[in-house]
Amino acid sequence: MQEISITLPDGSTQKVPKGTSALEVAERIGKRLARDAVAAEVDGRVVDVYLPLERDCRLRILTPRDEEALEIFRHTASHLLAHAVTELFPGVRIGIGPVIDEGFYYDFDKGTPFTAEDLERIEEKMAELVRADFPVRRVEMPKDEAIAYFKKLGDTLKVEIIEEKAEGDTASCYKQDSFMDFCRGPHLPSTGKVGAFKLLSVAGAYWRGDERNPMLQRIYGTAFATRRELDEHLQRLEEAKKRDHIKLGKRLGLFSVHEEAGAGLVFWHPRGAFVRERIEAFLKEEHRLRGYDLVYTPHIARGELWKTSGHYEFFKENMYFFEQDEEEYVIKPMNCPGHILMYQTSMKSYRELPVRTAELGTVYRCERSGVLHGMLRVRGFTQDDAHIFCTPEQVEEEIGGVLDLLERILKTFGFSEYAVDLSTWDPGHRESYAGTAEGWALAEEALVKALRRKGWDFARKEGEAAFYGPKIDVQLVDAIGRKWQCSTVQFDFNLPRRFDVTYVGADSKRHHVFMIHRALLGSLERFVGMLIEHHAGAFPLWLCAEQARVLPVTDRSLEYAEALRREFAEAGLRATVDSRGDKIGAKIRDAEMDKIPVMLIVGDKEAAARTVSVRARGQGDLGTKPCGEVKARLLELERTRSLAVSF
Repeated sequence: MQEISITLPDGSTQKVPKGTSALEVAERIGKRLARDAVAAEVDGRVVDVYLPLERDCRLRILTPRDEEALEIFRHTASHLLAHAVTELFPGVRIGIGPVIDEGFYYDFDKGTPFTAEDLERIEEKMAELVRADFPVRRVEMPKDEAIAYFKKLGDTLKVEIIEEKAEGDTASCYKQDSFMDFCRGPHLPSTGKVGAFKLLSVAGAYWRGDERNPMLQRIYGTAFATRRELDEHLQRLEEAKKRDHIKLGKRLGLFSVHEEAGAGLVFWHPRGAFVRERIEAFLKEEHRLRGYDLVYTPHIARGELWKTSGHYEFFKENMYFFEQDEEEYVIKPMNCPGHILMYQTSMKSYRELPVRTAELGTVYRCERSGVLHGMLRVRGFTQDDAHIFCTPEQVEEEIGGVLDLLERILKTFGFSEYAVDLSTWDPGHRESYAGTAEGWALAEEALVKALRRKGWDFARKEGEAAFYGPKIDVQLVDAIGRKWQCSTVQFDFNLPRRFDVTYVGADSKRHHVFMIHRALLGSLERFVGMLIEHHAGAFPLWLCAEQARVLPVTDRSLEYAEALRREFAEAGLRATVDSRGDKIGAKIRDAEMDKIPVMLIVGDKEAAARTVSVRARGQGDLGTKPCGEVKARLLELERTRSLAVSF
């Protein structure tokens, strides 16, 4: 029998008969490893643990402790959900059931709404299927046969997906007992491995996120390897509900979205507009200090510009069009073509580079209504966008400068933990990428060196670069451990050639510039939504429209309270007076609900002594202090952009 060589993570090798499964290799290594095996990584690709190994390969057995395992648990749990629903509700059509950041969902065409009682029944059925421990097996079948199978079941939604997504003439499906689903996999080897799961909610969702399609019912759930992990996650979800930026945004008067105006368009209320104004002022200050030129570009441009840039070809479905004077115009989806046009108004020497152009530019993208969510996914948003035009020799230093600025900005807003990805090209698919192999190597090396200089760990994502260049993506980790995609730094070999963006080198010849795209906050709308949830609406004092609220105990103290407000305002602080006739306890509770950083309580005694009784957010009663001392401390907190209110 032919043997193949298996290389294990520790570098050791094993000779096994061709066709041996990864699970059988795990059994050779140890019973515990075989028992815990979730899937296998074969030459970097994650596959089902029971599939035969047909050639020499590198093999890693995945267990619940591996990062990749969580997605497999959740993917199998989504199939478990669909299996349970089809058994409990015969005739229901099944849609898709992908893994998402916090769990999974599955879409169903049921006709009548799922109820809370239905979810309980479905969970019980899922638990029954887990106890049954049905094998989960990959089934390869001809595409036509798979289409015929699901047509016979009446699952027309699944037929649509197979027709579009099946690769070649073969469709990969997964079968567990009587249930089968079209899926690329991989999955757990049996339903009994699923671990701990919980169904969370039901919501309406248009089929494939398109409002022109039927409305389906989407059941959300989550799954983990252990009950302890699930319980911890459910506790985080409860905390996340308290931090929901949509609810807090409404209660704190920060923003609103109006269907009358159109979905995905944010209206900034006075308090929210103030937060935005402070963020913008800080960004502009930091950029000017680092040699960026701030610009503004039009919100519309001729369609021909977007044909030159390539957006018309590759991004058209996300763009808004209109006609004027029998000519097509586009509402700006990106800022980069405008920055290029400005760069090209004069020929640049290598001595004039780098040119750093920054813009808080509002753009519009045609997102499907099914994916819109508060401030986090919108159709109109303002990017903190910048483009750096530089020589190859300047690339590494410029990337380092971008990361330094990113770190400075994020720490100022209270983010100190990041997850960083480096997305690179796949040389095996050279035809899918712009630029030369030498250019890609230079760009990637510059990104790696900059990340290592910062001491930032990063995960390499081969084949996930944009077609126009490699990139760094930074995910912020918030106060309750959630990751948010935020900053991106991208190389672009494409636009400099499409627009013929050049400089004159030391050799007196024209050369194409190296172009760096970067957005550090991503968009102001999304970042403020993240900021609300990170701080649970309790912004640092320097961002607050109302930094202090003066609370008079009785009407006799109103005159003193108003004098204090004026004094603070003249010093540059933002204070208000609660002049209502309510009791002081009610005024304190309202100020706490409004997330006011500092409460200044004044009565007859304080008015006579020119003092205030101070309550600080998160610290409670701090006692009586002289007005001058309080004012000086607040000014210091404002000047230093302190994250905490401390006395």
